[in-house]
Amino acid sequence: MSTKLDWESAKLVDIADLTPDIRLFTIKREGRFVAPSPGSHINIIVLIDGRPVTRSYSVVGTCRDGLYRIAVKRLADGRGGSRYMWSLEPGANLQLSQPANHFDLGFAAPEYVLVAGGIGITPIYGMALTLAATNVPVKVLYAARTQADLAFATDLRAHLGTRLETFVAEENERIDLNAVISRMQPDGELYICGPIALLEDAKLLWRSYGRPIEQLRFETFGNSGRFAATAFRVEIPRLDLAINVAADESLLDALERSGVPMIAYCRRGECGLCVLPILKIDGRLDHRDVFLVKNRRRRMTYCALVSLALTGK
Repeated sequence: MSTKLDWESAKLVDIADLTPDIRLFTIKREGRFVAPSPGSHINIIVLIDGRPVTRSYSVVGTCRDGLYRIAVKRLADGRGGSRYMWSLEPGANLQLSQPANHFDLGFAAPEYVLVAGGIGITPIYGMALTLAATNVPVKVLYAARTQADLAFATDLRAHLGTRLETFVAEENERIDLNAVISRMQPDGELYICGPIALLEDAKLLWRSYGRPIEQLRFETFGNSGRFAATAFRVEIPRLDLAINVAADESLLDALERSGVPMIAYCRRGECGLCVLPILKIDGRLDHRDVFLVKNRRRRMTYCALVSLALTGK
């Protein structure tokens, strides 16, 4: 079964638009405040077509004032969580979990390189502020589609100066991961959060340089992918069951909704506990996890939380 979360009441106290499609939410927990470590996330219950569904959001910043902040990118083709969050006004009641961390920041490396793609800046921002207050060498590489999409860039520049480099796709700028990794100190650590393709490129390059895998740390946002979300149907012969999976939910959500017990933990496509075998498929798979590497994907495995099946050849 899925890992049980302890939910607590909270209130949305403020909202602010950072970019045309990224909104900052400031949240006050009603109970005891639990300080998040850099890279932490909180789980929030959102309503999608009246159904309560769990979504994870990275905690933004250091939260020294006892308030949680999350930044949510509105996604027209997402699974509905961002639309729900953007519908809220200050004063709204929320149910959230205590902070958890699957993207821990270490403090023993001689050098840190932090890479963010788009909304992937949310956990990187807090890490950057924490490291900027130390004497450890740190560099932040931040890529976005346009200049207007560079949320937090002004504040990061104030703390980091020239240690922040931005890359704008609209201006034909791109992070050269090969150059970045080749110049890093032998014991340096790379932290990266962004689209799946960016993470896969980083992992392949990291291995090609023979660097220890534990010095590469990464996180993704589970609704990224290569194709638009679409509804699909899944048959489970062993249970004599057929389930329709809506475009705004994952297979894991649909299985749990149908009473099928599942093993899951991170709910982000990173831990691998929700991986399932595929017996047959009519169409293609849009892998949206970072747990499975490409050679395992060819052997018909599937991360139930975040990956999608696409009809047609």
